[in-house]
Amino acid sequence: MRNTKVAQADILTQPELKTRSEKLRLVESDTPFPMAPQKKCLEPISVGKLKTQQVYHGNFFELAASMPDQSVDIIIADPPYNASKGNSLSMESQALPGTGGAWKKIAEVWDDMTLDEYFAFTLSWLREARRLLKQTGSMWVHGTYHSAGITNVAMQMLQIEMINEVIWYKRNSFPNLAGRRLTASHETIIWAHRGGKREYRFNYEHSKSGDFLDDQLKAPGKQMRTVWDLPNNKPREELAYGKHPAQKPERLGRRLIQLSSGPGEVCLVPFAGVGSECVAAYREGLHYIGFETVAEYVDVARKRLDAAGVE
Repeated sequence: MRNTKVAQADILTQPELKTRSEKLRLVESDTPFPMAPQKKCLEPISVGKLKTQQVYHGNFFELAASMPDQSVDIIIADPPYNASKGNSLSMESQALPGTGGAWKKIAEVWDDMTLDEYFAFTLSWLREARRLLKQTGSMWVHGTYHSAGITNVAMQMLQIEMINEVIWYKRNSFPNLAGRRLTASHETIIWAHRGGKREYRFNYEHSKSGDFLDDQLKAPGKQMRTVWDLPNNKPREELAYGKHPAQKPERLGRRLIQLSSGPGEVCLVPFAGVGSECVAAYREGLHYIGFETVAEYVDVARKRLDAAGVE
């Protein structure tokens, strides 16, 4: 992830996009949710020179260049937050109540850039993601206060339209070990579409009446709000082959897919890590293509997907 592609200097002089509001056309899925876990992986299909049902070891910018414009239905992006600054506090020898287990502050090379580098990196990957996303597709981008503002500005510069800002409340957040500030207990997820004519899918009835018993803020039969209460705990099977310092629970990826996608569609994961979003796509009956630069994480992701296919 540390390998960044320099943003074009003429970012604001790209061909003008049609951004005038048009009548909103939402696409509802005919398939009821939640879907049953898939017992057999979909047969791979070609998307340009790449195949689905694969986590590729390599840089998203380089590998995705061979994919055609508007060729994927949903993008779930968990990019570096550029949060590896300051002291490296750690807590590895014991678990504190309510923290979900041992915790270590992220201190990775791929998560430490200058502001200029990070802004250029964000513009570059978002531009490529926008190119690949169908007009009917959705993009979900994870972040924190370190990165969400930059993502917001970059999206506006690229004329990517934000649909919602979701606050993911983590009730089992780890404490502030230094005791010098409030305990961070949420992350941000931006839901967006590529801009222009609004044809993105929203599975509204599922969002209102689906099974969300693990979310203490979601009232049954009521519209889903933009604050989600989902624990960050990962079941043992999600950690069985290794873990990532910023690993998301599979249940979160499945919610994003259930809200804005459907079976047989193509899910793109630019920063796959250990494959949580790819496993989520598999379980929801989607094709997936993931990219990850760290070989260790690619190996974990592939093992997780192999195991999911024989459950």
